[in-house]
Amino acid sequence: MTQLSKHGHSCVRLDDGDRTLVLDPGVFSDLDAALDGADAVLITHEHADHLDVDGVRAAVRADSRLRVYAPSSVAGLLDVGDQVVAVGAGESFEAAGFPVRTFGGQHALIHPLIPVVPNVGYLIDDAVYHPGDSLVVPPVPVRTLLLPAVAPWSKVSEVIDFAVAVRAPRAYPIHDAIVTDGWRAIVERLLSPIAEPFGVEYASWPDAPVTA
Repeated sequence: MTQLSKHGHSCVRLDDGDRTLVLDPGVFSDLDAALDGADAVLITHEHADHLDVDGVRAAVRADSRLRVYAPSSVAGLLDVGDQVVAVGAGESFEAAGFPVRTFGGQHALIHPLIPVVPNVGYLIDDAVYHPGDSLVVPPVPVRTLLLPAVAPWSKVSEVIDFAVAVRAPRAYPIHDAIVTDGWRAIVERLLSPIAEPFGVEYASWPDAPVTA
């Protein structure tokens, strides 16, 4: 049974027996806890809040087993040879024993004058979807949505519509280290009444891991 735990901002860890997979360990994440014993890391894109370059590079160099899957632009940043596997949208592969499918392809627009970087959303084990910094709806069922609750590139109405469109029975917030507890509560109060009639339960992360 796969267990999910959040380790700051957009970093989520999946544990299932002897398999451990980590998504987006960035500079707002607890890297030591997230990467301890990890078998593989999935990076959605190169921005520092999703990729702590120095921390991930050190972890990879310290463990020859550890593999990183990420857009090709990330490989050059990490410079750890074939321990990084370049992936793009529309692919299927296995990471740490978990089947993974990819969606999207580019980061959501922040501003027309800010360059758009590659961004890959990951569906793990046909259950858990991490979109990175995008609101791309996968054309397949999702059981647990990791929902970017607030970002410089989104507004609350878009977040709500994304949660409704994905139709995952459960949604947990990510990308929220940049806001206060008060703002988190506002998002939950606005989102839940609209999403619940569509079968989406939005909940804050509990202290203990949750089941995927």
